[in-house]
Amino acid sequence: MQHYHLHDILVIGSGAAGLSLALRLADKAKIAVICKGELTEGATHWAQGGIAAVLHDRDSVDAHVADTLDAGAGLCHEDAVRFTVEHSSETVDWLLEQGVQFTRFQNDPGELHLTREGGHSHRRIIHAADATGRAVSNTLIQQASKHPNITLFNFHVAVDLVRRNRRCHGAYVLDRKSGHVVLFQAKAVVLATGGANKAYLYTSNPDGASGDGIAMAWRAGCRVANLEFNQFHPTCLYHPKAKSFLITEAIRGEGGKLLLPNGQQFMHRYDERGELAPRDIVARAIDHEMKRLGSDCVYLDISHKSPEFLLEHFPTIRARCLELGIDISREPIPVVPAAHYTCGGIMVNEQGRTDLPGLYAIGECSFTGLHGANRLASNSLLECLVYGAAAARDLSEQLATLPDPEIAPIWDESQVTDSDEDVVISHNWDELRRFMWDYVGIVRTNKRLQRALNRAVLLQQEIADYYSNYKVSNDLLELRNLAMVSELIIRSALERKESRGLHYTLDYPDLLPSADDTVLTPANFPG
Repeated sequence: MQHYHLHDILVIGSGAAGLSLALRLADKAKIAVICKGELTEGATHWAQGGIAAVLHDRDSVDAHVADTLDAGAGLCHEDAVRFTVEHSSETVDWLLEQGVQFTRFQNDPGELHLTREGGHSHRRIIHAADATGRAVSNTLIQQASKHPNITLFNFHVAVDLVRRNRRCHGAYVLDRKSGHVVLFQAKAVVLATGGANKAYLYTSNPDGASGDGIAMAWRAGCRVANLEFNQFHPTCLYHPKAKSFLITEAIRGEGGKLLLPNGQQFMHRYDERGELAPRDIVARAIDHEMKRLGSDCVYLDISHKSPEFLLEHFPTIRARCLELGIDISREPIPVVPAAHYTCGGIMVNEQGRTDLPGLYAIGECSFTGLHGANRLASNSLLECLVYGAAAARDLSEQLATLPDPEIAPIWDESQVTDSDEDVVISHNWDELRRFMWDYVGIVRTNKRLQRALNRAVLLQQEIADYYSNYKVSNDLLELRNLAMVSELIIRSALERKESRGLHYTLDYPDLLPSADDTVLTPANFPG
């Protein structure tokens, strides 16, 4: 078995961010892309809505920037917003060049169909029916698989970054098939590992969203910012057999109405934009109504649209609901809010560089300043692709001058044994996700956050003891990372003495006069 791999660039994560960077760099560098499971298991593959971009002459960069700033509740970095939006059109052009088949008008195949989502003042969401992520993911995987300079390693889970002489030189990676930890070394490492929403009991995310990149970067000395802002998507399908199935915001963009169990509309009581208010407002409204009524869910009704329209625009949702006995052309869809997106993350600059030389972070694991206190719908895939391109440009320009990696020691597992107590992992996992949901969810208080912090600290002590005595496994690594990121989320929430965007606390219901980022530095939290 090979215990050592050497490449120019190591990319950890195979979603839109990681693969787009790899493809843009592949003509100049040997690239390894590692993926925790199958290549299609990341969050990109499951993204339904689309990509926000300025593509119509009735729209403008200024309008898209204004909508993003408004949704971000005063906390967006305007330079990052403008940088992202200004590169949106060329990003879509690049995807079209790669072969992504976006939806077009039936009577005018030359024109891309644009939809509208909450918080947007124009139709500007380019999409592939209601499975945009799948179309993007499949195309990028296909292109990467064909490129001779890209090697794809599936079923490989990053354990920790290799740091030598204050520079990142690679990562230790668990080969899930062999059960052994392998050393991957490279001139630069790119974290494209996605968010941390598996920290919550109810989430729209796939199983791999365990905050791995954020945790590894923190352990390597990188700052994180604004992790208190967890976006809860307002509408996840509520059904015992519907694990993590999202109901896209585009349904509301096409006229879908939110209803109480008695059939009454309610969003107009919370915001004049009704169903098209930003996600934090809609999610809080649904949460409040469910708690007020003691209801398990609310309902989303698009049945006034024709069956033909629903089949053309929402085939994936229609088919999934039919499997569960719900005909969306005749009845409303039961929905609940679910943890959906990590707005904060590893602090990076406009090129995706972190605090640690040789280490980049792009996509959901990063903090660029784009999303502020609440991400605008369909800006996430856009950020992945724009910053993937920016990091690729930066790496391309300095590839010739990057130092060769300093050889690190092979992983030593001679002192550990196979675990016979994996039940501990599943119990701790369940406990973590439940107290995060109960205490660090849509509505927060200091008391709840302090309870959660006490549990998170204790849980990490138990996990550290387990980690030092047994061979690592995928479940153990994910639990270790989730517990650490959960603590960072809680500490960030305790730092913010106001309610802003996605962070809503009963102890501080008002806005502070100035909008400041919450920045955590590893040196201030020893141990």
